[in-house]
Amino acid sequence: MSTRSRIGILHEDGTTETIYCHSDGYPEHQLPILTGHYNSIEQVKALIGLGDLSILKERIAPDEGEPHGFAPVHRAENVTVAYHRDRGEPLTEPQHHRSIDALKDSEWDIEWFYLFDVKNGAWLPPIRG
Repeated sequence: MSTRSRIGILHEDGTTETIYCHSDGYPEHQLPILTGHYNSIEQVKALIGLGDLSILKERIAPDEGEPHGFAPVHRAENVTVAYHRDRGEPLTEPQHHRSIDALKDSEWDIEWFYLFDVKNGAWLPPIRG
């Protein structure tokens, strides 16, 4: 069973913009990666620009010439796995909601939410779904 999460941005007006992440969404895995490797709005925008994820890792992309794919045997070490880029699925645009409550209400099967607060330039504490 996977621990599903959504990762994204809390804008200054209270709206959210998030993508789905299928695996390892528990705080012990996600939070150190997000705070240590995706700690600016530019990095977070690049991450959510990938669309939905299979799993979040420390690196957003492989190094030039480094093989990377969806199957575990083809994955570059510590590289995020995205459904569009790495599996060839259609790109999934981030979902927008008018508030954190609206986000939570619309996502009944998500266990954790991770939002980068634009106003404070930092990740909020994980939000239980």
